[in-house]
Amino acid sequence: MIRDITIGQYYKADSVIHRLDPRVKLMGTLIFIISLFMGMNIWIYAVVTVALAVVIKMSRIPLKFMVRGLKSIVILIIISAVFNLFLTPGDVLIQIWKLTITYQGLKMAIFMVVRLIYLIVGTSLMTLTTTPNNLTDGLEKGLGFLKVIKVPVHEIAMMMSIALRFIPILIEETDKIMKAQMARGADFENGSLIKRAKAMVPILVPLFVSAFRRANELAMAMEARCYHGSEGRTKMKPLKYEKRDRIAYISMVLYLGVIIIVKIIAA
Repeated sequence: MIRDITIGQYYKADSVIHRLDPRVKLMGTLIFIISLFMGMNIWIYAVVTVALAVVIKMSRIPLKFMVRGLKSIVILIIISAVFNLFLTPGDVLIQIWKLTITYQGLKMAIFMVVRLIYLIVGTSLMTLTTTPNNLTDGLEKGLGFLKVIKVPVHEIAMMMSIALRFIPILIEETDKIMKAQMARGADFENGSLIKRAKAMVPILVPLFVSAFRRANELAMAMEARCYHGSEGRTKMKPLKYEKRDRIAYISMVLYLGVIIIVKIIAA
């Protein structure tokens, strides 16, 4: 389960999506998220599904690898579906004792499950096709206009990049600690919820100690290299838009236009 988390990981492949400017992918992810919240309509989600399938195909990332990342949020998906299914008022379809399933609740539950799955897959696609360094450069360049109002854009981008880079490292560290505890007789799968929660304590303590140690080592390494933020720094590979990036922007505008048209027609 721990190794199934794909957010923050980079999947090396030779594809058009990998070669796109990180600013393009950040904007595409933002537009994709906006499109998911533009309405719960089957035609809107049909367009979103087609667009997402095309991008996944172009990225050359195996679908099994992306679906594997959903295992870590199965509980969240189930809870969301159950709450929407039984707590949404409307036209009654099924009533079992005090539990009532309505048409509106069933519709809401289906759309919420699909939305959560698409959110995870869509955001994972950005990190899987973009290295942490490129992502940092893209964030800094894309949010550069905020420097006018004294927003520390470089520092924010650096913190987000470090956080993303630490995700796979902490996942691997957690896996090692769990295997070590299991070798000593620890049981993380059997027993009540409270018992399993208590069994996680021997994992959390060394994991936090390791995380703080790594953070301290990183801070000392940055200080030793005289790191002082973005002031006076240059880029070895400055970002520059290519023809494929302009085509991608045009595709995004067309995609958003189709979503808006479908929303107006279906209203």
